[in-house]
Amino acid sequence: MEDLADYERRFRRAGLPLLIEDYSATGDVYTRAAPLLAFVFIAEMLGAVDLEWSFLENVAAAVAGLGILVGAFGLLNVARRRPLLAVPQEVGVPELVGFVALPALLPAIFGGQTTSALVTALGNLFLLALVYGVVGYGLLSILRWVGGRLLGQLAASLVLLTRALPLLLIFSMVLFVNTEMWQVFSSMPEAFLVAAGLLFVVLGALFLAFRLPREVDELERTVGGPGPALERRQRINVGLVMFVSQALQVLVVSLAIGGFFVVFGALAVGPEVRESWLGSRGDRVLPPLEVFGHSVEITAELLRVSGGIAAFSGLYYAIAVLTDSTYREEFLEEITSEMGETFKARADYLAVRERG
Repeated sequence: MEDLADYERRFRRAGLPLLIEDYSATGDVYTRAAPLLAFVFIAEMLGAVDLEWSFLENVAAAVAGLGILVGAFGLLNVARRRPLLAVPQEVGVPELVGFVALPALLPAIFGGQTTSALVTALGNLFLLALVYGVVGYGLLSILRWVGGRLLGQLAASLVLLTRALPLLLIFSMVLFVNTEMWQVFSSMPEAFLVAAGLLFVVLGALFLAFRLPREVDELERTVGGPGPALERRQRINVGLVMFVSQALQVLVVSLAIGGFFVVFGALAVGPEVRESWLGSRGDRVLPPLEVFGHSVEITAELLRVSGGIAAFSGLYYAIAVLTDSTYREEFLEEITSEMGETFKARADYLAVRERG
């Protein structure tokens, strides 16, 4: 069993917890997140309070709410043949239903706050989904694993960068010194600006996601090893590792280009130019700096335009990632060498389980 535990820890560190056999949402995901769920469950006794009541009334309601939560939890323990106040060793479906439903009852019982009750139930459902995504698919482990290899992957993709960036920078430079570009982004409402940025992000994510099934097939065919074929959820876990790895590269390139245009714009686009383009000198977001005896200003309009160009550049780079064969070969070679060890460990892990 110690060998199995070592293998399973290795899978989790690699961001691939679903390679663990018999991995379940209740037994592995929510049980590991039980301390967080317990804290939220107890804190939601505040759902019994009402701002229109007096302080003492709210204290009494909070204590009564806590009693209801603890009492209901105790009854669930009794029904599950556990001690009254025992902490469950495994979080199952009844515990999850209680986590969603019981705190939502408090606002309805105390003051008839049905809207608050619905919001509490939906919030707890969202928290369970978030926990499943973060813990169940090892998102934090994936970020740590990918972050440790990000610089190496960017260096390996230097060939693509040298191909893509010159054309991208020339095209972006033309957009940057375009009067209409500044007028559009400076006059756009903040909500529309965020929506436009999210549109670029979603399109880039879709381009990456549509390619992943083929890349996972290629990876499994190359380094799958003697073990059985991956299950559907395991393929999703492997694809998520590859998606996060590529998405972080796109993010780094986008931020670098956005930062470049902020610096370039602060040096090249002075107050007089902004006034001729926009009819005003813009809204400064930082005090002016003195560079070589000249005033340099960073304005909200400059940040808006640079952010728009960065979002467009990220979409362009994401498409280049999918269409450039050289990049795919170098990226897959990096991933293949790392995943090959994990897949070999999976074969050994399955052999140990079979012997056990």
